[in-house]
Amino acid sequence: MNDKEMSLYEHLGELRKRLIIVLVFFAIAMVASFFFVEPVIVYLQKANEAKALTMNAFRLTDPIKIYMQFAFVIALVLTAPVLLYQIWAFVSPGLYEKERKVTLSYIPLSLFLFLSGVCFAYFVLFPYVVQFMESLASDLGVQQMIGINEYFSFLLQLVLPFGAVFQLPVIVMFLTRLGLITPMLLSKGRRYAYLILLIVAAIITPPDVISQLIVMIPLSILYEISVWISKIAYRKVLLAEQQAGQDK
Repeated sequence: MNDKEMSLYEHLGELRKRLIIVLVFFAIAMVASFFFVEPVIVYLQKANEAKALTMNAFRLTDPIKIYMQFAFVIALVLTAPVLLYQIWAFVSPGLYEKERKVTLSYIPLSLFLFLSGVCFAYFVLFPYVVQFMESLASDLGVQQMIGINEYFSFLLQLVLPFGAVFQLPVIVMFLTRLGLITPMLLSKGRRYAYLILLIVAAIITPPDVISQLIVMIPLSILYEISVWISKIAYRKVLLAEQQAGQDK
């Protein structure tokens, strides 16, 4: 059954089925994540950035809160491939055959970029941020009392957004395929895009020029890669439209 033959009611039924599949898998992943939470937290506590710190629980519920937060994040990561596939399966009937194959390849690419963003934030940016915070506290003569909730919440708030930001090439490629943006638009708006990226870098990093530069460099590279990818995707869209016109 193609996209044109499906009624609104059938579309809603199909969407409901896809959502149920995702929710069921998320529930299973949530249970499975409990087997990984403790090793992950212990590993992070033994990392160079944390092993010199004494973790304190200022509330009785802090350990369980962190435990559940990590379980939820791990479950989301495990569910992401299923979620992306279900989105693709829902929209694929309305795509050309070549577009189906191309958009299906976005799933592993999206996961790779997400993990790349997380790794960059944790292994490159996070150590510098921790060192900067410790140096600032020392300069101010402040004795730090590190709470386990504050430490890991800060870690997740710093690392996870980079997984989302690194999705920029995939998002641009997808929007170009849909005809919503063009490489000409991206090139023309480059100065505004860099201004937005600079604001994003300032928001997700401490008020320190070096850390903002560390973030701005990969974001700028990602944007230029996105422009290049958009050019390739745009040429393929034009070619597909020409072939569709010839078939008519």
